[in-house]
Amino acid sequence: MEYLFKTMKKFLSWKLLLSVIVLLAVFLRFYQLGGNPPSLTWDEAAWGYNAYSLGIDGRDEFNRFLPYDYLESFGDFKPPMYAYLDIIPVKMFGLNEFATRFPSAFFGVLTVLITYFLVKRIFPSSKQFSIFNFQFSIAEISAFLLAISPWHILLSRAAFEANIATFFIVTGVWLFLKGIQDKKIFLVLSFVTFVLSMYTFNTTRIVAPLIGLALTIGFRREILKNKKIFIFSCLVGFLVLLPIVGFLLSPQSQLRFKEVNIFWDPKGVAVINQEIKNDNNQPWSKIIHNRRLYFAVLYAKHYLDNLSPNFLFIKGDGNPKFSVQNIGQMYLISLPFFVIGLLFLLKKKEKNWWIIPVWLLIGIIPAATARETPHALRIEATLPTFQIIVAYGILAVLSSKYYELSMKKIKYLLPSLIILFYTVNVVYFLHTYFSHYAISFSGEWQYGYKESINYVKENMSKFDEVRVTTELGRPYAYYLFYLNIDPKDFRQNAVVERDAFGFVGVKKFDKFIFAKDLNKEPKGNKKILYINDKYNVPENAKVLRIFKLLNGDPILYAYTM
Repeated sequence: MEYLFKTMKKFLSWKLLLSVIVLLAVFLRFYQLGGNPPSLTWDEAAWGYNAYSLGIDGRDEFNRFLPYDYLESFGDFKPPMYAYLDIIPVKMFGLNEFATRFPSAFFGVLTVLITYFLVKRIFPSSKQFSIFNFQFSIAEISAFLLAISPWHILLSRAAFEANIATFFIVTGVWLFLKGIQDKKIFLVLSFVTFVLSMYTFNTTRIVAPLIGLALTIGFRREILKNKKIFIFSCLVGFLVLLPIVGFLLSPQSQLRFKEVNIFWDPKGVAVINQEIKNDNNQPWSKIIHNRRLYFAVLYAKHYLDNLSPNFLFIKGDGNPKFSVQNIGQMYLISLPFFVIGLLFLLKKKEKNWWIIPVWLLIGIIPAATARETPHALRIEATLPTFQIIVAYGILAVLSSKYYELSMKKIKYLLPSLIILFYTVNVVYFLHTYFSHYAISFSGEWQYGYKESINYVKENMSKFDEVRVTTELGRPYAYYLFYLNIDPKDFRQNAVVERDAFGFVGVKKFDKFIFAKDLNKEPKGNKKILYINDKYNVPENAKVLRIFKLLNGDPILYAYTM
């Protein structure tokens, strides 16, 4: 009877803890989701409108029926998964910011939940630490750290397809371990889940196969005992992947990669040629300044950028969309525990420990090819490995024999201090995010489009044309989104431009004209409303309304001539 009582108490204990962690994750990802970040990026507007379009007649904005390989969008050929996942939220809540961001926040919460079960699989017999009558293992601590992670919170609060892909990667690893350790059928689900990540984000088209390969090698003995189910899993995974294989090998799929990666940067070749020239074209100079050596060193540098302490613990990503700028991608208090956790992980080699460092190292491989590093979004597939390592470090300290012997009388001191420091870090982050972030960085989120479009909507009947600047980037997506333009009408009358590089722009639809220099467009006898940036308003313009960022700076002007 006593044993049964203890078992029930333990069961209720972890259930309660996990419920609290998940509820915390829900709050931090859904609270003020429609208003903070303060505006939609053009990619978010494109996701929302394509979901809206697909939900009406199964066609995307450019009339492709049930696109499974890509959404052409702005010519960046997005993997389409996010748009499909957003159809139901847009149907339920309407075409707005909350609905557009709902899938990212929802799957962000699920990632926290799956992290708990994943860590249980990686460390099935890990130590536990008892405090305040609760048993804490690495699983609870890891899930909690991901729930409060500034890195994961920010990427869950905007329509970032990388955040959905991270869920699929985490789930794929968990299902693989579940298939190896329990029911073999979960191997099939694992392979399908990994492939789904490849329908979601470009980076995971490299990360998912490499993680799958690493798991296959690591569990080769178990796989050899179950060859049939493994071969069947591979076959099912390939069949799910097959529809996009042709696209993955096409020039369009490589367009975005060539745009951002270091190997296609002409500046690199120019630097090499100049160094050889500086050495008077000596034969030995061509060896020292070899192109392959140059790019190998550059790649290594970019790889290590993503592991820099400044990025991880001090300042975070330089892009305000991925960081509040005064806090690292992880909290500063996590730094010592990350180091301790890494050391103990390598020293103890507990059960399936190797999955964590291998996963982390693989997750950075594609991101290191980019010209901009470090980059929190492109390495999001490494999550939650960082949090698991920190959790391992925390538990290693609290469960050490030295700590137990030296802290008998004040056993709650160290865990209380850890909780206190984390509380201070979290409160500071949340205050920064919810009180200051939107005001400080509304410009980076293309703030002003919605406000100007609301004005246009109220007054467009008074004008023959509305001419909008493209200086702030791709305004047509916002007009489609905020005016709820019927996709059929858009497809019929839109003037679409595709340049030699594959990029797509909309020059005109209905009475809207989009151009870089509005002052060069002939006016004729039409009555025209101009929406222009503050640097290009003519001196003789009759300004009707000024649209400002949240910090008070003017960003767009509505005027007539």
